[in-house]
Amino acid sequence: MSKITVGISDLKLCRAPDELVTYALGSCVGVCLADVSAGIAGMSHFMLPSSKEVPSDNNLLKFADTAIRLLYDNMISMGADKGRITAKIAGGADMFGRIGSLGNIGMRNSAAAKDMLKKLGIPLIAEDIGSNYGRTVLFDAKTGSMTVSSGLKGTKVI
Repeated sequence: MSKITVGISDLKLCRAPDELVTYALGSCVGVCLADVSAGIAGMSHFMLPSSKEVPSDNNLLKFADTAIRLLYDNMISMGADKGRITAKIAGGADMFGRIGSLGNIGMRNSAAAKDMLKKLGIPLIAEDIGSNYGRTVLFDAKTGSMTVSSGLKGTKVI
């Protein structure tokens, strides 16, 4: 079993029994997709809600709309069944207060993730979002369980 690290503006996929981990989810959102029957999982750690807001930035992994689509497409390419993929999300905290035109970027990121999951027809079965603290997420490809850890709130499995 390996732990595969997902960085900021990054996505990775794995097969069971491997796990995916990302650190420092503040206003960013971690989206975890799984087809547990196929033992395939993926995680995206994105920073901003929409690629349309920064058209000059070509990093598709930075934005909810493009990163989640790529994650989904890559899972299908690995053999995941569209009808069995489920989602869990974490992050979206209000780490900085309202910043000019960005508003509450964490809340906007969470809303964008939910919107994209809905557009793709992926059920969101669990979430740990909002508040004002950072999170570390460990996602198990074998079970689809998401372990969320925080120095302020401890550890929970969703």
